[in-house]
Amino acid sequence: MKKARVIAYQSGRSLKQRIWSNRGLYVLLTPMLGYFIIFNVFPLWGLQIALRDYKPSLGITGSPWAGLKYVEKFITSYSFWTLLKNTLILGVYCFVICLPLAMVLALVLKYLPLRKTSRFVQVASYAPHFISMVVMVGMLKTFLMPGSGVVNVLLTKLGHEAIDFMGNASYFPHLYAWTRVWSHMGFNAIIFVAGLTGVSEDLHEAAIVDGANKWQRILNIDIPAIMPTMIILMIMESGNLLNVGFEKVFLMQTSSNLAASEVISTFTYKMGLLNTQYSYAAAIGLFNNVINCIILIFVNKIAQKTTDASLW
Repeated sequence: MKKARVIAYQSGRSLKQRIWSNRGLYVLLTPMLGYFIIFNVFPLWGLQIALRDYKPSLGITGSPWAGLKYVEKFITSYSFWTLLKNTLILGVYCFVICLPLAMVLALVLKYLPLRKTSRFVQVASYAPHFISMVVMVGMLKTFLMPGSGVVNVLLTKLGHEAIDFMGNASYFPHLYAWTRVWSHMGFNAIIFVAGLTGVSEDLHEAAIVDGANKWQRILNIDIPAIMPTMIILMIMESGNLLNVGFEKVFLMQTSSNLAASEVISTFTYKMGLLNTQYSYAAAIGLFNNVINCIILIFVNKIAQKTTDASLW
């Protein structure tokens, strides 16, 4: 009854009165709202560059209108299908292995017998998330160096020939995906650990009484409990299938692995900043984001029809 009276009281007040009564919350919201407007709303004005023959001397509005000329140029270019294939391979590879392995790690952390061991594993798996991308790629190149890298030294001692991992295009997707797992798995596992803490212990106690072993409890209690979280995260990740991280790909890129490492983001950088084709680069970025948005809506629709979890 008290809650109903509060709701009725709130509904009877004007918008200005309700804002004033909750002014503390709005003050806390202001910095994030300002950040969002400055860095996400205002830059939308620059999308015009993708639809114009942009010349810096004329400015955005002074440059002549070009329509979808540069989008069509990108789609019909000889490198389009190679770029799309490379981007999708890296995006789908990471999509398939990263979240499931993070869920497995969360389950391992829950069932480790010693709490100190569990904490150590959690910290050790979470720490790589804070390593700089430049440092991580530098470590990778040092470990995989053909002559003196640790990996190749071990291979030669075992009787195998040294392998130029960074120079071989066939190794690039595996190196990219598994180093992403190493750096992000612990961070993603925290979300699943939080979900597992919400599972009632009464369910496990009842299952133990019924004779269920550890694997049966994982399959029938833990995994169903965190599956909605898994689906939401997978929907969100699907919206980034073509947004393969530029920094890491660019740092790992060499002239000899270019056949597998040239993706849409690196191509956009080269066209826009190195070749000063600003309209062409903006059109590529616009195309990339539109396709990501379509994929996100499509995957969310499938999740909505097949499960009870969806973003909207």
